[in-house]
Amino acid sequence: MRLRRYSRVLLEDLLIDVYCGVLTNILQRRYGWDRAPLKLVNHGPKLQLWELDAERSRISKTVQRSGLALLISCSHRVVSRPMLSACCERWQPETTTFHLPFGEMTITLDDVASILHIPVTGSMISFSQPLQVDDANALLVELLGTTDVEASREMEQCRSPSVRLLWLRENFSTITDVSSDDDIEFATRAFLLHLVGCTLFADKSATSVGVVYLELFRDLSMVGSYAWGAACLAFLYRQLNTATRFEVRQLGGYLTLLQAWIYEHFPEMFSSPDLSYIESRPRALRWRPHVILDSLQSVRERLDRLQSSDVCWEPYVDHRAEHPFPNIAWFSGCIKCGLVVDPYHPERILRQFGYIRTIPLRPFAPPRPDRSMLLDQYWERWTGHVLTDQSRGRRCQYSGSGESVAEYMAWYDCISHRIVQPPHLRSCFTTDAGSSLPSHTASTSDNRNARALSLLRHVISGGRQQSADYFWGALNEEHSILAGSNETSESHSTPSPAPASHSTPSPATRPFFSPPTFVYPPPALVDPPPASDDPPPLIVPPPPTSVAPPAPTVDPSAPAPDSIASTTVYVHSKRKKKT
Repeated sequence: MRLRRYSRVLLEDLLIDVYCGVLTNILQRRYGWDRAPLKLVNHGPKLQLWELDAERSRISKTVQRSGLALLISCSHRVVSRPMLSACCERWQPETTTFHLPFGEMTITLDDVASILHIPVTGSMISFSQPLQVDDANALLVELLGTTDVEASREMEQCRSPSVRLLWLRENFSTITDVSSDDDIEFATRAFLLHLVGCTLFADKSATSVGVVYLELFRDLSMVGSYAWGAACLAFLYRQLNTATRFEVRQLGGYLTLLQAWIYEHFPEMFSSPDLSYIESRPRALRWRPHVILDSLQSVRERLDRLQSSDVCWEPYVDHRAEHPFPNIAWFSGCIKCGLVVDPYHPERILRQFGYIRTIPLRPFAPPRPDRSMLLDQYWERWTGHVLTDQSRGRRCQYSGSGESVAEYMAWYDCISHRIVQPPHLRSCFTTDAGSSLPSHTASTSDNRNARALSLLRHVISGGRQQSADYFWGALNEEHSILAGSNETSESHSTPSPAPASHSTPSPATRPFFSPPTFVYPPPALVDPPPASDDPPPLIVPPPPTSVAPPAPTVDPSAPAPDSIASTTVYVHSKRKKKT
């Protein structure tokens, strides 16, 4: 008996978990279930835990010569989840651009150079093959001076050829100028690895950095010769590509770059400028990062109402005297970060360079990572792979407008969606006066989907604490709503399972979600309205509660029992239960 009862509990838990997952997945993909804001990986506060003070001047000088020292001060301590999540939803991996209501925009090499002031020209960061654990162990021993046992233990804890950021700080942050030359060299490599792991190559592990980047710091005098800006952009492109997948709940990459880019191009919507900023500093320091208190739905609607006149197309005009425009931003091809290869299409965002937008060519697919070594040669001879003057077209006459050819918007409507927020999930079903977006009204299907989503949110919020009968009732009511049943009232916000009928329903009236026959005891069903050919269900009224039942007669000759007992018999199990 105990085994059967325990099996029933396990089966109920299993059914609840399975149906919660299946129904959530179905309604998310088919009926517009909303996705929560992404979890953001930001290591801005961790950079302050390892400071290069006067006692570490030798390490500081090497970091300054690498061209990466400004990342310490540029990194934002706070990033906004609703703003970055809403912008990530408009990212298209095929074109590596944001699809906005008025056209395409993206983060360019000019943005990286102006926002971060890191080199965008130089040698491409490239690896021939993935780093194995044994090779990573040898790198740690050779370039950081750790023991073989300690390196193996650290990678075993990370379960990958990676090391924790905390491990780097604990083992190398105490080294000062009075240490030996080898220890200072090891600490410098560890600091640079910690720096790029917190900024340029912040992955979704949120705690570790790949040992493969340690190879870039083998010769500390050559660190400044790499195109760190191009590698950072390629890594961010790949993180955005991954975050657009429905099952992904996290966003990595250098989010300071993404957030500062949004501040620069949409200053009236999100930004909070720092009035003490001077143009000789990186543009990431121009803004005071703050948390947007708006919901994800509100930010989506603001982006849906965005017009071309609301965009700052050329935000770095005042910055050109200190930081000229890099011609490599016109490079048309693929950019790399190790084995990550993504296309870079400046011809799709000509308006960001001050030119009239035209209909671009079909985006090209990047080659496989193991066949991308030829891209390094293209990158080294990048001057022969930039857009020509003929490909750029004509310059815009007005700096504040988003000029384009006459056929551009008609073509854009055929290949993209200008509106992201579904009509039934908006705050209002009609747009504001003067908006360029079409007006939407709530249809019957919109109301039906909204009711189904509201019911499912209530059911799933209860989790496994609810009974199996409750879930069967919810499943049948969900089916009735989505099937367009007129019998389901709009006031049904919480399911309440009806009493189970003793007769088996006919195929025409059997619920869509019928319980399995092996469940003990059988859960109650919410039967839909019977068909016209079926007899009405038999309703047995409950016994009146006001009239007390007659007292049982006791035989005086019968022996007196020790205790009064009553017996209840279950029909399905034929077991007796004492009460």
